[in-house]
Amino acid sequence: MSDTGAGTRPTRLRDPRILILDTSIRILYPSILVLALYFVFSGHNRPGGGFVGGLVVGAALALRYVSGGAAAVRSTFRLPPHVILGLGLFLSSFTALLPVLLGGAILEHGDVEFHLPVFDKVKVTSALSFDLGVDFVVIGLILMAFAAFGEDLPNAPDATDDGSDDPNPSARPPTRTELR
Repeated sequence: MSDTGAGTRPTRLRDPRILILDTSIRILYPSILVLALYFVFSGHNRPGGGFVGGLVVGAALALRYVSGGAAAVRSTFRLPPHVILGLGLFLSSFTALLPVLLGGAILEHGDVEFHLPVFDKVKVTSALSFDLGVDFVVIGLILMAFAAFGEDLPNAPDATDDGSDDPNPSARPPTRTELR
C-alpha cells in the first residue's frame, strides 16, 4: 500500500483479482499436471493417452499464460519447444519402428513385467513409450504456439497509455486537452 498524502485513502498497488488468480493457479497447475500424467499412464487401457495428456498440459500452460504471460510459459520448461517436439517425434517413431527391426510388424507392442516394493507386479507396455512421445509432440506444439502467438508486444498500449508519445499523431485519437 502507498500513502498519497494526508486525508486520502491508501491505494492498493496490485489488483486483488490478480492475487486470487495467481493463488488459484499455484494450486491448480500441479493438480492439472498430475491429471495429465494419469491420462498418459492409463491411456492405453482406458480413455486418455498421450494426445489427451498433452492437451491437458496445454490447458495448464494456458492458465499459466493468463496469470504470468509469455515469460511464465517460457520459464516452465528448460528445453526449447522444438527440442521437446523433436524428442517426442523421435520416441514415437522409434517405438513404432523398433518391432520392424526385430522382425515384427510396425507398431507391434511388447510388454515387460517387474516387481516393485510398494506396487508389487507392474506391467509396462511399449504403448506407454509411444503415448509419451505423442504427449511430448503435443506439448512442444502448444509451447511453440505460445511462443509464436502469445508473445508480449514491447510497445503495446496499456491502460495508462494516453497515446501522447505515438510517432504518428494523426493515427491516434485526440487527447482530452486537444479536444478542448
